[in-house]
Amino acid sequence: MAMMLRSLARPLERCLGLRAGGDGLMWHTDLKPHASGEYSIAVVQANKNLEDQGQVFTSPLGTYVGVYDGHGGPEASRFVNKHLFPFLHKFATEQGGLSADVIKKAFNATEEEFLHLVKQSLPVRPQIASVGSCCLVGAISNDVLYVANLGDSRAVLGKRVSEDKKNKVVAERLSTDHNVGVEEVRKEVEALHPDDSHVVVYTRGVWRIKGIIQVSRSIGDVYLKKPDFYRDPIFQRFGNPVPLKRPVITAEPSILIRKLKPQDLFLIFASDGLWEQLSDETAVDIVFRNPRAGIAKRLVSAALREVAKKREMRYGDIKKIEKGIRRHFHDDITVIVIYLDQHRGSSHNIVKHNAMGCTTAPVDIYSYNADEGYEGDLLQTVS
Repeated sequence: MAMMLRSLARPLERCLGLRAGGDGLMWHTDLKPHASGEYSIAVVQANKNLEDQGQVFTSPLGTYVGVYDGHGGPEASRFVNKHLFPFLHKFATEQGGLSADVIKKAFNATEEEFLHLVKQSLPVRPQIASVGSCCLVGAISNDVLYVANLGDSRAVLGKRVSEDKKNKVVAERLSTDHNVGVEEVRKEVEALHPDDSHVVVYTRGVWRIKGIIQVSRSIGDVYLKKPDFYRDPIFQRFGNPVPLKRPVITAEPSILIRKLKPQDLFLIFASDGLWEQLSDETAVDIVFRNPRAGIAKRLVSAALREVAKKREMRYGDIKKIEKGIRRHFHDDITVIVIYLDQHRGSSHNIVKHNAMGCTTAPVDIYSYNADEGYEGDLLQTVS
């Protein structure tokens, strides 16, 4: 009986993603097909409530990737995870295809809907006005790649440099880090607020807008975008009021559009939790030199090994640290690796072009893995 139940469970595990043995805060799915190749996802939780969200939508017409790194709480990243792709689909359908304008409209609609939610929720949860999320989106349609970004999650391309150097790949960053730790971004913010000498200040070891937040663009963070929230008596009493003359952060995405080329091998989309530990070049080298199955998990594990090395700890000890406490060692990390095969005529391209599907990482890894553990105990009891 137990063997039968396990055989029924395995296809479901492959569909939803596998537990990563030895780390109850990690989730991954090894390899799945998309319209022009294959992809892999992995997430590790550090916060008490997972603030990262990630998803991939595949169809014959294209592939959509989303990485949403929340801050101040999980509400904004979960909201983006639920609403951004439907808005992309809506506006792309209305305008006859994907474009920079479609992407901007989808980001703006998501921002406006979240603002509406904040206004509704303010009387019962005023802190929601200080919740926000970075937002990184990739879309591939007709061999054209679109990358749109708010915040400091990052998209990196791994590409072959020339035909006569077949084993050589280089990293090309495709997104812009909207983080005031970057001097160019810091000067951009300061130039927009010439009458505010404290719009960016150095505190707690890093540069921060108003001494609070490092990213200069996001979904949410309404209290840093809407001066009227400072005057709201509920938010003044229970929230985190910041006096503003004008918005100090925006929801205007940076957008890159490029035609995919035969030498473009794969894409890495990841929250800043990965890039705090691994350079663009290191991440690309790991993907290039290792098997496809489980490659996103391999990148997350490489980042955690760097964390352990910096702390002079063993990797196994990092995996034993509980959520919440673990945030003192590293951030939530989401990684999505997209292999690009179709336009290169690769032997890896075994994809059925009529495939349609969506993979969304669990809303909370700890809860998901705890449920999986309960099901495992049930299987043993039945046997």
